[in-house]
Amino acid sequence: MSGPLEGIRVVELQGRGPGPFGGMVLSDLGADVVTVARPETVHAPVGESDHERSLKGHRRFDLVTRGRRSVAIDLKHPEGLEVALRLVDEADVLVEAYRPGVAERLGIGPEVCMERNPSLVYARITGWGQDGPYAAMPGHDINYVALSGALHALARPGTAPAPPLNLLGDYGGGGMILVIGILAALIERTRSGRGQVVDAAMIDGVALLTTQLRGMRAEGLWSDVPGTNVLDLGAPFYNVYETADGRHLTIACGEPKFYANLLRAIGAEDDLLSQQGNPRTWPAAKERLATIFKTKTLAQWCSILENVDTCFAPVLTLDEAPTHPHNVTRRTFVEIDGIVQPGAAPRFSRTPASPGRVPRSGEHTTETLLAAGFPAEEISRLRRAGAIVQAEEEADSGAMAR
Repeated sequence: MSGPLEGIRVVELQGRGPGPFGGMVLSDLGADVVTVARPETVHAPVGESDHERSLKGHRRFDLVTRGRRSVAIDLKHPEGLEVALRLVDEADVLVEAYRPGVAERLGIGPEVCMERNPSLVYARITGWGQDGPYAAMPGHDINYVALSGALHALARPGTAPAPPLNLLGDYGGGGMILVIGILAALIERTRSGRGQVVDAAMIDGVALLTTQLRGMRAEGLWSDVPGTNVLDLGAPFYNVYETADGRHLTIACGEPKFYANLLRAIGAEDDLLSQQGNPRTWPAAKERLATIFKTKTLAQWCSILENVDTCFAPVLTLDEAPTHPHNVTRRTFVEIDGIVQPGAAPRFSRTPASPGRVPRSGEHTTETLLAAGFPAEEISRLRRAGAIVQAEEEADSGAMAR
């Protein structure tokens, strides 16, 4: 059985960050995703650093590229461009992560592609969007998170605002929003029969994720002073506490019944509960809970709180998370080609999603073009002309990435 997107064909123009992540999600869900890789990514130059290799796509550990077929095409070569366009002709979706105007200059912009394939969903993911004063500027996750207002909300007392890695801009506000846009356009296409352009911008996506904070701000429930709000470690009942062994656990008991159960389990006085809604009491309450949680190790607290109807979880390392009994039971993490990684999400009752392996750049050039109807003689000629590149030493001749 394949995932719910079985039969959907996606061409992904190789990019970084949100584009590959969005392609990974689509592939996990069953779509047939073909990445158009740059020829220079097929063979790493001698002496190239790991960082340089990673920037060009040379890494078997680049897990967000899993599940694809990889076709190396030189889009700047006239014949290479035509090869890519012929693949787009038969696609349902094209994913493009270039800066505004680059795809048009290459000759693979939405006007060209959708004239050839009117039902195509042309999905564009950028940082700043296709228009606006910043549209042509370069940027990365932290920049978009900053301009959306979200980074300021992540500040803590006495320190500069720290982003949650690149999870908020690249993936939450970028790749996930990109996938939502693609799926919405595919659903609309079933009614109209027509494709459309999806303009997914990380600045917009991160701003969307702050909707609740905007409401709290309007209601007077969110202050610009770091560490004084419910969600920014200002509240004693929604916080991270150190344990006796230097580890940490999280508490998230916004509901009085869960907070009451927690206080009872840890031996705290009930007067803490009666003051839960009074922010003036929060600093003293946090100190009191911090003192209590330092009296036992993380394992001891887990043993106690796992049997209590309250909201808590231990802070696990990246290595510990896959071995936690809950994650093991749900198979939240899987191992593919010897690499532990997150499994597909969400879950489906009839058409289960599943992740594939990471392809080598240009691994599937020949087989993909053969499957697309290119004659073997034409493929050989295109290779000689430098329009396409086939990676050598196939790990499994004819094998697909899935």
